[in-house]
Amino acid sequence: QLQLVESGGGSVQPGGSLRLSCAGSGFNVESSSIMWFRQAPGKEREGVACISRSAGSTSYGDSVKGRFTISRDSAKNTVNLQMNSLKPEDTAVYYCGALEDCNLKPQPWWRYDAWGQGIEVTVSS
Repeated sequence: QLQLVESGGGSVQPGGSLRLSCAGSGFNVESSSIMWFRQAPGKEREGVACISRSAGSTSYGDSVKGRFTISRDSAKNTVNLQMNSLKPEDTAVYYCGALEDCNLKPQPWWRYDAWGQGIEVTVSS
């Protein structure tokens, strides 16, 4: 059974950093594109970053470009999201999902082969 589990969330002051991890089980994360997306209360789901299967090409949403970095650790079977220069508007529940191809536009749940339970990130002074 394909599973993803997020970790590393929490609270941080504006300008701070957090590192999220997405651990895969039941499959090799290199065989899927892995996307981080987020949802804030009252807002639409937003694609944050994606790393493509095999080649590992990366893409980012406009709101996080230059601040967030997605990477893959094959030895640990994880995909990480390093978030720097955090802003209050980054506050949301962050999810990782496995799908065939990267697409930062909001995707229906049926396009995902697996997704995590979500983890909270709060940016506040």
